[in-house]
Amino acid sequence: MNEYEIITDSTADLSPKLIEELDVQVIPMTFTIGDVSYINYPDERELSSHDFYERLRGGETSTTNQITPATFTEYFEPVLQSGRDVIYIGFSSGLSGTFNNARLTAEELSEKYPDRKVFAVDSLAASMGEGLLVYHAAQMRKKGASIVEVRDWLTENRGRLAHWFTVDDLNHLKRGGRVSGAAALVGTMLGIKPVLHVDSEGHLIPVEKIRGRRQSLDALIHHMELAAEEPEKQMIFVSHGDSPEDAEYIAKQVRKIFHVKSIEINPIGPVIGTHSGPGTIALFYLGKNRD
Repeated sequence: MNEYEIITDSTADLSPKLIEELDVQVIPMTFTIGDVSYINYPDERELSSHDFYERLRGGETSTTNQITPATFTEYFEPVLQSGRDVIYIGFSSGLSGTFNNARLTAEELSEKYPDRKVFAVDSLAASMGEGLLVYHAAQMRKKGASIVEVRDWLTENRGRLAHWFTVDDLNHLKRGGRVSGAAALVGTMLGIKPVLHVDSEGHLIPVEKIRGRRQSLDALIHHMELAAEEPEKQMIFVSHGDSPEDAEYIAKQVRKIFHVKSIEINPIGPVIGTHSGPGTIALFYLGKNRD
């Protein structure tokens, strides 16, 4: 039995297969679309990501909810009661208040169980960027790393986790306040596809405006060429907003150019997809820094 449990949330966008292989727990988050609330289980049992994005394409809007301290307690406390420790790797505090709820819960449970370790680590990441940190934590645990060693590695290396992505529809970024209404209108008319990344404080930052979908996908590869460290030895993650062909294009280019060890592709779930929209493509790897 593991001496500690690795827990994350469904914004990590890990597949059920990988969750099982890594032996981690995932706390599902909730979202509401069409006046109905759904739980974002990784196996998509309540609403598939494809159906979710089809509804967005049809003009429906979605909202999301934070994980409450009570829910974190429901997941953390049984592990502590079993005599094991907990490390939670959470959604960026720069994008959601969820991590603060996890931090407060960890502090309370540390007082209640003084002989146990309860760590909450801010991934400063989103989607499979968060998932890639969970992956590395699980690999370290398999090799015998202690919970403190995992926590310290995550804290020291999360700033190396590069997120590069592009969106197909500027209107979802407009609703999230990332671009103005005028910019969204003009950009859509001109076929502008922004390239964005998540900065060192976990915030979503527009970086470039690229004309044309294929060119925006190639821009993701270009940024990887500039910053990736020993990509041939890495696990690379690619996530997509119901755009599997474009995700496969990115994976094919990454394999061709970088000869990487392995690539994992998975859809962006509804919680992240609410804000990024259909057609989003994201690329994640470890580099010199996030830029």
